[in-house]
Amino acid sequence: MSTEIYYFSGTGNSFYVAQELQKRIPNTELIPIVSLLNKENIEIDSDTLGLVFPIHLAMAPNPVLKFLKKIDLNSVKYIFAVATRIGSRNRASKDLEIILKKKGKSLSSFFNLNMASNDPKFKGFKAATDYEIADMEVKVQNKLNYIQNIVENKEIIWEEDTESTVQIPAFTILSIFLPYLNKIFKYDFFANTKCKGCGTCEKVCLSNRIKIADGKPLWQKDVKCFFCYACLNYCPQYAVQIKSTRMSRTYTEENERYSHPYATADDIAIQKKI
Repeated sequence: MSTEIYYFSGTGNSFYVAQELQKRIPNTELIPIVSLLNKENIEIDSDTLGLVFPIHLAMAPNPVLKFLKKIDLNSVKYIFAVATRIGSRNRASKDLEIILKKKGKSLSSFFNLNMASNDPKFKGFKAATDYEIADMEVKVQNKLNYIQNIVENKEIIWEEDTESTVQIPAFTILSIFLPYLNKIFKYDFFANTKCKGCGTCEKVCLSNRIKIADGKPLWQKDVKCFFCYACLNYCPQYAVQIKSTRMSRTYTEENERYSHPYATADDIAIQKKI
């Protein structure tokens, strides 16, 4: 009996959760999703498959869905997923199920895990304090113990979402249109005059969209962004900014940044290595 956990993490929440699950579940291997995206076919060599990822705009991230479409699930008997989020409802389980059903499989269990927000693009964003993170950590550890028990016993359970803290009115109807919102609300990244050309943003960019040119970061237009916000949150000078193409103002110059206290820039960047 073996378990492979595939994870995607922009600022460390999901990376941390994947690591904690590896500690709890025997014979578990951690594999970064980003390192496999350029492969045509991905074979799974275990009977238990885990997916750990953050919620992006109330959905599963595009890199996770792309990965799921490529993998061979013939040997897999049990599939579980853990979605890290700030507390909002989401349709991630539905996103995964659509792909899995085409492969003759289904999610065995799905869990939401509330953690600190890493999205500083809105007005007034403040990073979680040490006290808030410590408070969340108690709940995270309890939830991880619960998930461990479910997975080790191969229980079939989709828990009712009773822990959502951000309510979205008419979510069931709105969720139908979520995949199209990225085309409406587009964002551009840039570096302001605080940039010292250190290259951290290029290092942590999971889509390899950022290249350093003439000592400054360039976001290549022909490379799709994963919207992981690693460049935004790991910049040591707070120089990287983001703004909507429909709005001239950016709030990120005024806002704080967040990355998980146990996830370094190197931890994020290593996801790109095969």
